[in-house]
Amino acid sequence: MKNKIVSTIGIAIFSSLLSVATSNKVHRQHTIIKAFGIKAFVILTLVGIAGASPFAYVSNYESNNISVIDTAINKVTATVDVGDHPAGVAVSPDGKKAYVVNAGSNTVSVIDTAKNKVIDTVKVGTYPQEIAVSPDGKKAYVTSFSNNTVSVIDTSTNKVTATVIVGNFPFGVAVSPDGKKAYVTNSGGDSTNFTGTVSVIDTATNAVAATINTGNNSLEVAFSPDGTKAYVMNSNIYHDSTATILIIDTTTSDVTTTVHVGDIPRGVAVSPDGKKVYVAIQFPGPDSLTGAVNIIDTATNKVTATVPVGKAPGGIEVTPDGTKVYVVNCASHTVSVIDTTTDKVTDTVKVGKYPIEVAFGNFVDSNMTGQSTKIISNATESSGVEETNLSSPDKVNAAGLNHSDNNSEPDNSSSPGENNSSKNNSTPGFELLGSLTCLYGGWKLKKK
Repeated sequence: MKNKIVSTIGIAIFSSLLSVATSNKVHRQHTIIKAFGIKAFVILTLVGIAGASPFAYVSNYESNNISVIDTAINKVTATVDVGDHPAGVAVSPDGKKAYVVNAGSNTVSVIDTAKNKVIDTVKVGTYPQEIAVSPDGKKAYVTSFSNNTVSVIDTSTNKVTATVIVGNFPFGVAVSPDGKKAYVTNSGGDSTNFTGTVSVIDTATNAVAATINTGNNSLEVAFSPDGTKAYVMNSNIYHDSTATILIIDTTTSDVTTTVHVGDIPRGVAVSPDGKKVYVAIQFPGPDSLTGAVNIIDTATNKVTATVPVGKAPGGIEVTPDGTKVYVVNCASHTVSVIDTTTDKVTDTVKVGKYPIEVAFGNFVDSNMTGQSTKIISNATESSGVEETNLSSPDKVNAAGLNHSDNNSEPDNSSSPGENNSSKNNSTPGFELLGSLTCLYGGWKLKKK
């Protein structure tokens, strides 16, 4: 996904204005600006920026919906109803579609991110858990926990074109940066010893090219930005092992390093520069009621910091510009926002019930926003028109360009509106391992 996105419409109009301005007298320049309307130009540029704004998509397991967070202001701006018990979520590289795995419906909901509406539903394997989209956006890989398969979806047709048999109880999935391999974590390993494994799928043939022994309860996997390393998270949910992050050399498929982390890890993410690995820990200590995030320095492979977050944290992702980490807190029904410079929580966003995963859509970094603002500032300065500060979220929202729809929630002090028809009396995810990693936290809290 490109981090810098500029409206071509805005650039074209701006270029025309400059050309006219340099070839005509001052009064002619003012006439042209008035004819086109400087406000129209500002709005068009804002549309280009707002259309590519940073949005986080959070799956709410019990609410049966997705919370859309505008990360510029950390507010839920839309709620999208999906299938039964949404779990994994991923966004296409161009940011136009979000894919949501519905564990209770055995489906994937395809969301148009411009409209925040479900435009298609894809049937996959039983009790699906997570999803990853290839770097070219052409395929999506979905793990099916209870039938030991990965469904391969052609994103142009939204059809399953292949089903790959992997290890026992597949859970996490990630596609390498070059798109040639998909790593699948099998939490139950094989039928003889139940130790975890990683199935390495050759994406060209849709066949398992290698199997890597990892450890008990291998749940999550993330690649380094250069694709040379894979970080596999082994949970100790049953307390029969030690929680670890295993580092795999993707060239040799060898486990090269083991990093011990806190109790009941649930999510792992790597920073865009590859210097840090973030691990969501549901219980950092035996008496703690609050989860945390362990931060691993990849130069030393040591945990260098622990950041307290909400209760039973799970899915975790780093923003594409590397400035923030978003971690969902399953038992708190919130998302914690961590500043990567200070390693402190700077904001908490209320979402739906039992949030599971988070993924990012279109993103504009702060440098590009600053450049866009500067361009308009220069244009208005030369034309005598008062400067407009485009970096203010309030002004963007006032213009009605904040990516919200009729389901928008201006106040996120309480849980977002839920789909009443989708409520049921089932307790979320006690039956299988995938959701148990979240609900174990809730159970332990109740015991306290």
